[in-house]
Amino acid sequence: MSIELNHTIVHASDRDATAAFLTDVLGLPEAPVYGPFRVVELGNGVSLDIVAHPGPVTVQHYACLVGDDEFDVIHARVLERGLSFWADPLHRHHDVINRNDGGRGLYWSDPDGHNLEIITVPYGG
Repeated sequence: MSIELNHTIVHASDRDATAAFLTDVLGLPEAPVYGPFRVVELGNGVSLDIVAHPGPVTVQHYACLVGDDEFDVIHARVLERGLSFWADPLHRHHDVINRNDGGRGLYWSDPDGHNLEIITVPYGG
């Protein structure tokens, strides 16, 4: 059997708000509840399992590979919602889309500051 990532747990100060934010911006179905989690299902069978976390949330990075059409739609949602976005993970190049590896990419933050990314070509592509 090959080894595949199945899910990862995302800590959030507000589980429901974070799950709603992610599904809204990414255009995904509402995240169902499973135990203490809201499960944000991605297209490749991997899920982001959002759980309420008391105290400060340690910021993490989550990147999604998307097609060109999805990129355009997600970028439009980022703009419509007035979210800041950057071309780089250190947030130095504001309101810029990167063209790394012959594709496009951008970063934005969720309500807890998690660094979210969409790319159209995998790194090294």
